Amino acid sequence: MIPVNVFACESQPIVLAGLTKVLAQDADFHLLGSAASLNDARDCLAGQHPDVLLVDQSAGLKLVFQFVSDVKSATPACQPVLWVSDLAEMDCFRALQMGIRGVLKKTGKTDSVLDCLRAVSRGEVWMEGALSERERTSQDSRPAPRLTPREREIVQLICEGMKNKEVAEALGITAGTVKVHLMHIFEKTGVKDRFELAITGRRILAPARVPPAIEQVPRPSIALLDA
Repeated sequence: MIPVNVFACESQPIVLAGLTKVLAQDADFHLLGSAASLNDARDCLAGQHPDVLLVDQSAGLKLVFQFVSDVKSATPACQPVLWVSDLAEMDCFRALQMGIRGVLKKTGKTDSVLDCLRAVSRGEVWMEGALSERERTSQDSRPAPRLTPREREIVQLICEGMKNKEVAEALGITAGTVKVHLMHIFEKTGVKDRFELAITGRRILAPARVPPAIEQVPRPSIALLDA
């Protein structure tokens, strides 16, 4: 198995030392390089092509988002993970829209770090702590919904962090039509908003089983459909 190449941007040497040791003990990963600041990371990443970029939030979200955008432009296949002490749900969704595929808490266990890096390297979205354990259990036990091909396309694009207007342009439909499709998707899946859809979309798009009748949920408000 080819190891996942990871590049880390982390301002605290002791944290970086711990991460280096953890990755060195797991054959699934290879630490391609590291840097203590965004500017140093830009220099180090020249000519490098990491599979996963783990970046500390300490420089501020605005600078981190710009850095991630620059890296994605140079290396589209790179999957960025934001490493945080804490992050509000709205900022998590902003991170998704900026191309970040994972939000990982520094207070998490070692296994969580490795699971996140594996999941993101496979193209999945990882949002640690974004959903409660009760919600996760409920979703895991819910049969996969029967979505139309168009609805599945929309879920896929939402998972990529696209706004309604961007989804509409990609599919050649209007933003209003996207909202209508989202309402139907929410009803079929029980997902309450775009943020939760972005997190759980991969599970929703998994090969469908033949399910019993899906319990209908209240129609979501239009506000939850807006980008």
